[in-house]
Amino acid sequence: MSDFTGGFWSFYISIITIASIIACAVLLQAMSTRKVSGAQAETTGHSWDEDLVELNNPLPRWWIWLFYITILFGLAYLVLYPGLGTFSGSYQWTSIKQYEDEVALAEAQSAPIYEKYSKIDLKQLATDPDALAIGQKLFLNNCAQCHSSDARGGKGYPNLTDRDWIYGGEPETIKASIMDGRKGVMPPWGAMLGDDGVKDVAHYVMSLNGMTFDSLRAARGKEKFMTICVACHGPEGKGNTAIGAANLTKTNLLHGADEPALMETISKGRTSVMPAQKDLLGEARVHILAAYVWSLSNSPGAAAAAAKPGAK
Repeated sequence: MSDFTGGFWSFYISIITIASIIACAVLLQAMSTRKVSGAQAETTGHSWDEDLVELNNPLPRWWIWLFYITILFGLAYLVLYPGLGTFSGSYQWTSIKQYEDEVALAEAQSAPIYEKYSKIDLKQLATDPDALAIGQKLFLNNCAQCHSSDARGGKGYPNLTDRDWIYGGEPETIKASIMDGRKGVMPPWGAMLGDDGVKDVAHYVMSLNGMTFDSLRAARGKEKFMTICVACHGPEGKGNTAIGAANLTKTNLLHGADEPALMETISKGRTSVMPAQKDLLGEARVHILAAYVWSLSNSPGAAAAAAKPGAK
């Protein structure tokens, strides 16, 4: 790649650019020769209907002068802005700097709004329509790609509109998830359990979440579950929000709760990543976003009641 970033290519591009502009000026000069009065007009050699010919007349003067103006504009542009290889122009303009300046201006304009909301308790903030409108826009711009625009997620992406939370659904916990991200790892057990053992454990989990299951396999799977899975998911299979272990008594499991999905999860394991947003959004924006996400699984009335002093 360094072969294309050396000094030769900068010189090469500069020469081609300048030569092209000069060639345009020379071509214009050649095409602007005025016809001497009384001289016989030249033709291009094309004719139609025997006497209809195409004349080779000079271009209109107004058009030529417009073209000269564009050439002058191009030369001025190359002096002021990047365009000649590695020459950065007298203005030292870069697209990155322009982006950073625009971001800084937007931050300066919006900072007072976010600062105002950052001092309000999350549950109380979830009752503010203006704050929720901002939170919704933040969600659509940054979260909808995974959780979908209605926040109901999909296979492998949590539904944020119900009250089943892998790491807990309290506002501060949601804020921590958005700020710092999460990484959930389910180790693969296929090599240890074997195909029959994986199927047995899957049927035991199906017995916990109310799906149709094979009682004999579930009985065998329970013994294996209590040996291998209980450390994370607990003896009742209700999970552990402290480590992000799923509640297996629910049918809305992240990767599916039927036999094929469970067998794949147990056999091959799962790795789920929620990227941290603190560097991208900043704490003030995450604060509003967390209030919006919490409001999705809590009715306005519940949010209002939770916001009252002393409410639990």
